[in-house]
Amino acid sequence: MSGTAPQYPFPNPSALEPPSEWAELRDGCPIAPIRLASGDTALLLTRYADVKQVLSDPRFTRQLDAPDAARVTANESGGVFGSGGSSMSGDEHRAWRQLVGKAFTAKRVIAMQPRIEAMAEHLVERMVGEGAPADLVGAVGFPLPVWAICDLLGVPDSDRDRFAYWSDTMLSMTRFTQEEIDAAQADFDAYLVALVEAKRAEPGQDLISELLSMVEGLEGRLTEQLMLGTAKALLVAGHETTANMIGKMAAMLLADRARWQALLADRALIRPAVEEVLRFDANPGFGMPRYLSEEVEVAGETLPKGTTVICSMAAANRDERQFDGADRMRLDRSPNPHVAFGAGPHSCLGQALARTELQTVLKVLLERLPSLELAIPADELRRREGLVVGGLQQVPVRW
Repeated sequence: MSGTAPQYPFPNPSALEPPSEWAELRDGCPIAPIRLASGDTALLLTRYADVKQVLSDPRFTRQLDAPDAARVTANESGGVFGSGGSSMSGDEHRAWRQLVGKAFTAKRVIAMQPRIEAMAEHLVERMVGEGAPADLVGAVGFPLPVWAICDLLGVPDSDRDRFAYWSDTMLSMTRFTQEEIDAAQADFDAYLVALVEAKRAEPGQDLISELLSMVEGLEGRLTEQLMLGTAKALLVAGHETTANMIGKMAAMLLADRARWQALLADRALIRPAVEEVLRFDANPGFGMPRYLSEEVEVAGETLPKGTTVICSMAAANRDERQFDGADRMRLDRSPNPHVAFGAGPHSCLGQALARTELQTVLKVLLERLPSLELAIPADELRRREGLVVGGLQQVPVRW
């Protein structure tokens, strides 16, 4: 792939197929120059070992507002990858992760599981009541994670519909104008300030209340601004990515009837199937940008200080060097050390919640709608464009 740096992200041949460039670059150019929506250039990593190395190395930072960092989006604010909480120092970030990790525990997620299952059943029942064909993304995919993250943070159910627009604007690469992004972020910030104040006045059993109680004993180490950033990050990440993944999971499993039949025959496959769906996702979105604070060697190549790299976890997850039969979906794959949630100090804090939601939705669909099938051919599914995270516009289903 010589000559001018190709435009990134690459187009997919269809919604469930990966770009051909992933395999070409893994084999021939694992550190490849690319051109971003902003017009800036960066380097793309597509091999598993390289992606894991970079995501685990503290010299690759999230300081994407550095003067010489490549701008990811066409908007000056940079949306979700812009300045703000992403520019914490290593020590600040570790302190923040430690605090949130103490509050956002596996125990908390396990306690939420029955409520998540009840909500999934309610949404599926409502979809069935409205009749086939239905859009699984709109009926289940988007409402469930919004409900779950609002449950986690103690946000009233009546407010949850507002988050879809807010998170869309924060994940925009080209879809929204700067004015729309600024207005939505101002609304979101104002809402969160009021929510934090309400929790301070009347604490509940939610994550925000628990974080506030921790902050008081930490000499202001977690400032209100960071508190807002935490709530915002969890709302955006917990809503948008999982919502899209529910639709993609259903589409991948229904695109080949043998996969759905295997799950109907053996519910023990639900857990490994969710991991394989995460690994096999051909439409995950942008990837993970990193800024190089000092010169580092990757794959035998010296990358100068000031370089911006984009880690394609999805390309890495199809690396034959790491996964046998990487281009085949195996529902019983084990072990499955995919990097769909990242790796190292910035790996996804909400991965336990995402896994619980995906496993629970799949269980409910298999139990309630064993005859579920796609209502259109898989190659007619359409991707959601212009956002940092990948998804499908709709997943039409019948039963």
